[in-house]
Amino acid sequence: MPASLAPDLFTRYVPATLWLPFAALAGVALDRLLGEPKRWHPLAGFGALANVVERALNRGHNGLGRRVAGLLAWALLVLPWVVLAFLGKRYDLIGWLVDVMLLYFALGGRSLALHAERVAADLAAADLPAARQHVGWIVSRDTSALDETGVATACVESTLENGNDAVIGALFWFVLFGGAGALFFRLANTLDAMWGYKSERFLRFGWAAARIDDVLNYLPARLTALAYALCGGSFENSRRALACWRRQAARWESPNAGPVMAAGAGSLGLQLGGAAIYQGRVEERPLLGAGRPPRGDDIARALTLVRRSTALWLALYVCIGLAGA
Repeated sequence: MPASLAPDLFTRYVPATLWLPFAALAGVALDRLLGEPKRWHPLAGFGALANVVERALNRGHNGLGRRVAGLLAWALLVLPWVVLAFLGKRYDLIGWLVDVMLLYFALGGRSLALHAERVAADLAAADLPAARQHVGWIVSRDTSALDETGVATACVESTLENGNDAVIGALFWFVLFGGAGALFFRLANTLDAMWGYKSERFLRFGWAAARIDDVLNYLPARLTALAYALCGGSFENSRRALACWRRQAARWESPNAGPVMAAGAGSLGLQLGGAAIYQGRVEERPLLGAGRPPRGDDIARALTLVRRSTALWLALYVCIGLAGA
């Protein structure tokens, strides 16, 4: 068959309502099979560019000036790529493949699993120094003095939170706006991860990146929390997850991490939160969930919850597409 006929056959035989659901399945499958590219990942280049822009603009301003500079830096880094993705949108096989690849690059589910599984393996081997080092790659707290429970807690918390940030959040924006939406979410989330700190350097400059990420994550975080509750494996787990979400989420400093972690901890029957060290200072965080502290084998349970939740929303999305076909 001539290659030029493929796009025509695609648009003729695949209902339009299934283009994005099938693209979502393909993007998630690619992430699950391949993970993030080990070399030449576009986000690595984006991060390097963000560092250059931040060094150029994050200086010599008062408080308001730094916030304006941070907003300008965010716009310069994010909007051109998203506008290009929107303007270049095609409604054929080529456009479908572009959507798949943009979603694939926006997802980080396989990377999250690999990092979490490495920490679990370290704990299973009783190699606490390695576990501290490896969990330090996925959390911002000081991990050098954590015991086994502290390492497991940090890893489970990161796994649950990144179930939204690295997977379901990107899928949510993909459902709304295709590949451009997933790209928009991932770039904004990346800048929040780089600049959204309350240090002297980023408190004002990173304000816009942090607030925009809060807005973009508001609905995805609550859909993630709902999925964690629905995928608890039993009525009791689901009931407990919803109760923890309702009673505890507002205590957490982050408006989006609170629902996600409270529901996830409740679903797993674990207690998260508590004391943690950030930038040399001990922070007493609210307790989330209900039950015992996490162990090393709970990391795999948290990953399973993330995967089930992803599958739930994907299945619902495909069913909606089929209903409209």
